[in-house]
Amino acid sequence: MKKDIDFSPVTGVEMVIAKTSEEANEQWDVYLINKNLIELETVMVTSKGYGNLNGEQKKTSTLRHVIQKLEEQSFARIEPIDPEVFKLNNEYWVSYYILNQIFDKKFVFVPDSIKKENLQYIPELDLMGIRHA
Repeated sequence: MKKDIDFSPVTGVEMVIAKTSEEANEQWDVYLINKNLIELETVMVTSKGYGNLNGEQKKTSTLRHVIQKLEEQSFARIEPIDPEVFKLNNEYWVSYYILNQIFDKKFVFVPDSIKKENLQYIPELDLMGIRHA
């Protein structure tokens, strides 16, 4: 049962939405960064968007991704993201194992937090992006 599982706090794992191309061909991608000194195993990422847009409730499809191993101090590209959904909550639920211990965290980029004014340099990716730890 869920109450019997020890969910330790997540540290050293971040989600980043980064701008990956120039102004003319603007593209944004979602990345998972492992800053830990140990690999993550069986990483599962569920993504969805939801919220109120122009007075109407909107919800995107739920996408699921699996990464068998994410090496220590590395990153993985999860998916591209359309700027049209930046006006919604963009939720990423991440679960993974370190040794035999499960870790679980929800990252939510709130509406309008993903914009050019909030970009910062992400050295792990060598890109400009929005970091969520």
